[in-house]
Amino acid sequence: MAAFQASNFFWKFRARKGDASRVREEFWPKMKAVAAKIPFAEDALAAYYCAMDRQTPLRVRGMLVAALAYFVIPLDLIPDVMPALGFTDDAAVLMATFQLIAAHIKPEHRDAAKAALSDIQTNR
Repeated sequence: MAAFQASNFFWKFRARKGDASRVREEFWPKMKAVAAKIPFAEDALAAYYCAMDRQTPLRVRGMLVAALAYFVIPLDLIPDVMPALGFTDDAAVLMATFQLIAAHIKPEHRDAAKAALSDIQTNR
């Protein structure tokens, strides 16, 4: 029942034309700017790598692109500039998406995410 409700919720946030290119352009600058401030940085990076993986099923990639677009687009439910609360809605969308597609996040996506996060933290 909960999976059905979650999939209905995400249908409203499905990827739109242009979201994939926007995610490709805006994800890295935003991640570099906020990685130290958000506890879900590694999960967001793993989601990015999974979404960009051509072997990931199209519907899964679409859900991930929609969630990542929500993360990178500055207009969202709770503005990201609000201290303590700013990224809670982004985290909720990403974590709910993860629950739906967890089987598609491969170890290589996680490994790439860890390496990228380490690079971001080292180059700060």
